[in-house]
Amino acid sequence: MVQHPHDGALGVATGGHVDHAGTDIWPLRGVLPPLYPEWLGDRSFAQTHGVRFPYVAGSMANGIATTRMVIEMGRAGFLGFFGAAGLSYGRVEQAVAELRHELDTRVPWGCNLIHSPHEPALEEAVAQLYIEQNVQRVSASAYMALTPAIVRYAIAGLRQDAGGRIIRARHVFAKVSRPEVARLFLEPAPEPIVRALLDRGHIDAQQAQLARHIPLSEDVTVESDSGGHTDNRPLAALLPCIVRLRDEIASERGYPVSIRIGAAGGIGTPGAVASAFALGAAYVLTGSINQACVESGLHPDGRAMLAKADVADVIMAPAANMFEQGVELQVLRRGTMFALRGRRLYELYRDYDTWSDIPAAERAKVEQQILRSTFDQAWASTREFWQDRDPQQVGRAESEPRHLLALVFRAYLGLSSRWAIDGNTDRRTDFQIWCGPSMGAFNAWVAGTELHDPARRTVVQVARNLMEGAAVITRAQQLRSYGVPVPASAFDFRPRPLA
Repeated sequence: MVQHPHDGALGVATGGHVDHAGTDIWPLRGVLPPLYPEWLGDRSFAQTHGVRFPYVAGSMANGIATTRMVIEMGRAGFLGFFGAAGLSYGRVEQAVAELRHELDTRVPWGCNLIHSPHEPALEEAVAQLYIEQNVQRVSASAYMALTPAIVRYAIAGLRQDAGGRIIRARHVFAKVSRPEVARLFLEPAPEPIVRALLDRGHIDAQQAQLARHIPLSEDVTVESDSGGHTDNRPLAALLPCIVRLRDEIASERGYPVSIRIGAAGGIGTPGAVASAFALGAAYVLTGSINQACVESGLHPDGRAMLAKADVADVIMAPAANMFEQGVELQVLRRGTMFALRGRRLYELYRDYDTWSDIPAAERAKVEQQILRSTFDQAWASTREFWQDRDPQQVGRAESEPRHLLALVFRAYLGLSSRWAIDGNTDRRTDFQIWCGPSMGAFNAWVAGTELHDPARRTVVQVARNLMEGAAVITRAQQLRSYGVPVPASAFDFRPRPLA
């Protein structure tokens, strides 16, 4: 195997001998052209979104995916999404203003739009903000059904160019973990929602007509076993299934556009990135590992906890935004009691209709160990929060005791992530830190290198090393597939400072 000193091309040679000058002479059997990290994945991803690399930093909620993270990623040729989920409208508005000021539309970026079945007005308001402020990309997460908000964002502004090609004003990156949810985004926008949007004046007749000929989303991210909301499915099983579904729908519909399928969940090492691209992913998306970087909105104490995680140090726990439905998300287990306490709250909500129905001994445990206040005090602060955010929730809770119980228990779940962001040491054992197995794999990969220290982990260095390493591993596999005896060390790319 010989490498051209300038262009990185590799020649495959076998059966060599030694000439009179003592130089190895190898018969050339073939040449592999150079391979660059930019070339992994689907080239149309970079062309469509104006990025250098097919790599996305995901929108970790509550602002953990900070504006700083999005800015750094964008300026380095990657795509980042701000973690708007769980934040107030005012906080999202501030973030959008900052990103528009720092990046405008010259550098690609996006924000999260999360399905909010208990706060549809907030979801609608945030979608309206994104349209008004020309946020050209959203990461649509936790959708179990389509809503007018996400459909309006996707199709408002559709137009045709002089050649008749349908042009999108905005792009939806749909995060999915089930085929039935993927189908919602792979199909055109549902006709009943389109008609309703047309009747309200949110779209015009031409946009309604154009929406019938294209998928709701051209970038669908398959989310396998990951931190936060997840169905814990392995990528190797899930991604091919969604790719096949994409191909079936695209063939049936005869779309004039191609749909890119990305990979997320378990992406924490170069091998994981390379395997995702080998499965056919158009791009990769990382989440858990970015939380441990210095640009993360997570407090340094939380980042230090993540840096100690192993692949098995994760557990499922109730999700605050879908508590009543029993939806769970994956969190860090090591160093925190949050998951066990959150599960207990859900069990009590499931088994009892009101606070007074819960046995006295259980109520005492909840007040002393979890709420750290009386239930009435917890409701008073919860009521104040909802009075400002969504007064209808207060009215409903005061007429439905079970909804009141849910809001108080949800308050603990929501505050636990805020304590991890703020670094509330008094509540350290209640930290809720979203985390998947990739965090442990990442920690093992960076052990003994510069990136082992959380204070030296930056999202750009992490991304560059993952993509560079994936290219090296892909090249090694290419050579091995041609019969070259590639040593195991060729697949062990270790982190290094990359510019």
